[in-house]
Amino acid sequence: MYGLIWRLLPGPWPVRLLLMLALVAGVAAGLWYYVFPAIDPYMPFNDGAVGTAQGGG
Repeated sequence: MYGLIWRLLPGPWPVRLLLMLALVAGVAAGLWYYVFPAIDPYMPFNDGAVGTAQGGG
């Protein structure tokens, strides 16, 4: 799959490298700002309390 993306990018290898880095950065930003916040309420590790008892200590 990565080879296919590499072959589809235009230009010599330095240009391809810059385009690939920009593509990776775009995917990472999309995950960070859209996907991860959307699935955040459904993740089990969002609970802040560990081993608390009812009625205080």
